[in-house]
Amino acid sequence: MTPEILPSGVRDLEHGRDFYDSQEAGVGTYFLETVFSAIDSLRLYAGIHGVKFGFHQLFVPKFPYAIYYKVEGTRVVVYRILDCRSDPKKHRRALAR
Repeated sequence: MTPEILPSGVRDLEHGRDFYDSQEAGVGTYFLETVFSAIDSLRLYAGIHGVKFGFHQLFVPKFPYAIYYKVEGTRVVVYRILDCRSDPKKHRRALAR
């Protein structure tokens, strides 16, 4: 199964990259590499993560982000990649859209 990232997830990645690059040059690239590695792990481990707000939730190593995804038949669909430092109610609202 090849994970598919929806446009909403791509926007989340861009926001995260921009935030970390504003902290220190190059950290945004490291953030993306780490998140893509976690997403790539879904090829083997999709569906084993706990469910929150109706989505499987995979935490990103080394960064306070969670990947929200669903297994839809033979597809793994990444809906959002959200910052866990924010209010959980924001996650619920973001995932409801």
